[in-house]
Amino acid sequence: MTVLFLCRQNAGRSQMAQAFFERLAPDHVATSGGSEPAPSVHAAVVSAMREVGIDLSGRTPRRVDQAMLQGADLVISMGCDDPAVCEYPGRKVEDWPIEDPSSKPVEDVRRIREQVRARVGALVARLRADQGAPPAARRAR
Repeated sequence: MTVLFLCRQNAGRSQMAQAFFERLAPDHVATSGGSEPAPSVHAAVVSAMREVGIDLSGRTPRRVDQAMLQGADLVISMGCDDPAVCEYPGRKVEDWPIEDPSSKPVEDVRRIREQVRARVGALVARLRADQGAPPAARRAR
C-alpha cells in the first residue's frame, strides 16, 4: 500500500506523518507533498522530531503532483486546500484536522507531533488488521 500525506507547505504535518509511517510500517510506502511547498521543513518541526529520534533536516518540501496522486492507494489530507491538486477522484481520502505547526513554538509543535504520531499509529494498526482480515471483510471496510 502507498500512502500519500498532504498539507499546504509539506514542511510540518505531512513530513511528520510520512516519517512516523516509514518507521511504523516499513512494509508499506509513504510519500508526502503540499499545495504550496515551503523552502524547507520548519525548524521547530525538525527539532521536535529529532527529540523522538527522527531526523527531518535532509528533507525538502515538494509540490504534490498528479503522479503522486495516481500512485497513492490512500490520501491523507491535513489542510491541503488547493482544489487543483487536493481533489482526488477515485482515491480513498481521509481528512485529518490537525493544526498547522507553521510559525508555532516548539512546545506547540510537540503537541502537534503527538497528534500526528497517534493518528499514524492508528492508521498502521488498521492496515495491519486489514491485512489479516479475509478479502470480503477488507472490501466491507
